[in-house]
Amino acid sequence: MTRPALLAFDVNETLLDLSALDGPIERALGDASLRPVWFQLMLQLAFVGQITGEYLDFGGAQRAALEMIARRKGPALEEDAAAAVAAQMRELPAHADVRPALERLGGGGYRLIAFTNSPLEVAREQVAHAGLEELFEAVVSADEARQLKPAPRAYAFAAERAGVELGELMLVAAHHWDVSGALRAGARAAFIARPGMVPSPVGAQPEIVVGDLGELADELLRLS
Repeated sequence: MTRPALLAFDVNETLLDLSALDGPIERALGDASLRPVWFQLMLQLAFVGQITGEYLDFGGAQRAALEMIARRKGPALEEDAAAAVAAQMRELPAHADVRPALERLGGGGYRLIAFTNSPLEVAREQVAHAGLEELFEAVVSADEARQLKPAPRAYAFAAERAGVELGELMLVAAHHWDVSGALRAGARAAFIARPGMVPSPVGAQPEIVVGDLGELADELLRLS
């Protein structure tokens, strides 16, 4: 395995801990355990928009998913409760392994960017609030290209922004669909197996599968 020129880190769930949303989700939907259901429905809505040509950004998809789940349960979604979920999305903490690993990788000469589907303004606030801003040379949003991951154009856009060839970019993500999208587009990929996350058995496989970013740093820092 050769050393990648650029590491592009997915943000939500890969770097940031979504469990901080449990309180606002419980307030909005009456059940904190619905957070994973909400997040998956949000992704589905965004991807449907992508596929059908009716673009829907992540902020709109998040709100729409809340409304749909609220309708299933009965009571209407309260505006202030929805706003609280959106506000908390901007103030998620980093997983404990993130900062030490990023510091090691940056100290080892790796170029690092944050690469997300969240709108750029939201993504920048997320990275800054988590205390990671100075560890990345840039925050890149696929929303800028109007082509959300896992669309091939999203990964090409990130590579162009960083001034590297797509095949020199390694996506780092805890989502199987993101890794599959990167590999299909011609990028490289490392899968972070956060609890409950597994890579897809379909198609090309990531070069690295590890349990956390500390293990990823161990693997990558062995490369000359």
